[in-house]
Amino acid sequence: MPAHTTHDASRDGTDGARDGSATAPDTEAPAETTAPARTKESSEAVAPAEAVAPAGTTAPATNAVAPVKAVAPAEAVAPLLRGIAVLRRLTEAPGGTLSLSALEKTTGLARSTVDRLTATLARMGYVRLDGRDVTLAPRLMELGNAYLAALRLPALLSTRADELADELDESVSLAVGDRDGIRFIHQATRRRAMSLSFRIGDLLPAERTAPGPLFAAEWTDPDWHRWRCRRAADPADHTFPAIPPSEHVTPDEDFTLRTARAAADDYALDDQLIEPGLVALSVPVRDPGTGRVACVASVVSHTSRHTAADLRTALLPRLRAAVAAMEDDLRTAPPPEPGPPRAGLATWTGASKQELGREFVESLARGLTVLTAFGEGRSALTLTQVARATGLARATARRALITLGHEGLLAPAPDHTFTLTPRVLSLGFPPLSRTSLPEIAQPHLTALADRIHESTSLAVLSESGEEIQYTARASTTRVLSARVTVGARLPARATALGHVLLALPEARTQGYALVDEELEAGLRSLAVPVRDRTGRVVAAVNVAMHAARRTAAACRTDILPELSRTATHIEADLSVAGRFVHVPLT
Repeated sequence: MPAHTTHDASRDGTDGARDGSATAPDTEAPAETTAPARTKESSEAVAPAEAVAPAGTTAPATNAVAPVKAVAPAEAVAPLLRGIAVLRRLTEAPGGTLSLSALEKTTGLARSTVDRLTATLARMGYVRLDGRDVTLAPRLMELGNAYLAALRLPALLSTRADELADELDESVSLAVGDRDGIRFIHQATRRRAMSLSFRIGDLLPAERTAPGPLFAAEWTDPDWHRWRCRRAADPADHTFPAIPPSEHVTPDEDFTLRTARAAADDYALDDQLIEPGLVALSVPVRDPGTGRVACVASVVSHTSRHTAADLRTALLPRLRAAVAAMEDDLRTAPPPEPGPPRAGLATWTGASKQELGREFVESLARGLTVLTAFGEGRSALTLTQVARATGLARATARRALITLGHEGLLAPAPDHTFTLTPRVLSLGFPPLSRTSLPEIAQPHLTALADRIHESTSLAVLSESGEEIQYTARASTTRVLSARVTVGARLPARATALGHVLLALPEARTQGYALVDEELEAGLRSLAVPVRDRTGRVVAAVNVAMHAARRTAAACRTDILPELSRTATHIEADLSVAGRFVHVPLT
């Protein structure tokens, strides 16, 4: 359970205690009215070192790498702490889904508090509420996208990693250091029966990986102390859900020796440290300006293909060549052009509070909004810049920064600025990074079918271009309805979906296709395209019905607006999910 703060939790629109939460006041005073007055100069430094600690300091760590949860500073925003706890519990859950009662149990929060927090996250599009279940939603990935965009490494280096994976026919990953662990920022995996299950955002203990010793070669004494404390508290690595627990805990000296060897060799090997059969070879990618490790590139395989020694002998020269090209890319990359920050966020949260009342926890929404102020060209921001980008009052932004720093999601940087940390990826990114287009579309199709009481489907074009393949659908309760199973294929030219995917003249001109009884007598179908973030048509959605229920004109006036709105929602989620992750179409 998140540590209680000393300020009145009810000010932030949620419960302060488990008992009596049903009657707790829900008025939400502006955060700026409760913060101590500060001068402009002093208020840029928003928190003491223990509240916003950069990686590599002695401040207590949070989440998987800390044996003891640090006490939240007095000015931390309690609902934001609780909302972050909810997102982390969902991230750790199978499929990113937990029931409301399970969230109540795992977070230690009152049920009414959980209800309001999840209602707020649902309003933001970060979770879906399905009866008693709460599920992570693709829109949540915008938080991790903010970190990855600010970092720039995935955008600059992922193509090189993908090319190396294709050349070697092995999985290739990029990872950054996250205190005494490593966190993946890019994965180029091979499709095999024996394949890797690591995801972007997964956190691994440094000592059980190949990249770990390369990062540890730059650790300070406090870093090593933190690592030993974590090892003592969790020797079997139960707090790292991405890997199986350690069956044989190796002595600390083994990792220190591997670190010394990695520092001398400028590469490192993982010989089945994570689990039997898994081997990896890693080389550091160094920042051209500082010479420090920016990230680590790894080739990952299994012992039926390569031994660890074979990886070093056969693949080390090629991996080093790829890393040299990556470092050249970093050296020659032009300065980032800052894109415009999202506008109207503070106005949106205020309007949502007006509409939903006590069910919307405004301080939680505002706090998470601060993370989205960062991005490409906005990797380090002052308090003033955060307030300007979000539209929040400085005092409100300041308390959010204190809270996010306590949670390890951001860290202070030079010139009174702040930067996001890799831990932002712990907020839903790992499970959502494996989301497919059908999974993205399914809740939108279900909502559409419920509104119009007709069957809806998603389809893609087959490789031959002659057929469409249904990949998701939502049916209606009518006695007479279009029934097509997922996976079924139909001739593209006889369906509205096919007309859109083939970009036939009428579909290209109108932006939709209406097909009357071409596939089957009595069947009328209306379809519109689904585009990815580049504008390319990757799929289509349709509504199919018996021709007697609606005329063609009624389909255009009644159904087309709803269908187009559904496609827009799917495209919005796909755009967020596909920014740094390949989203499978089937």
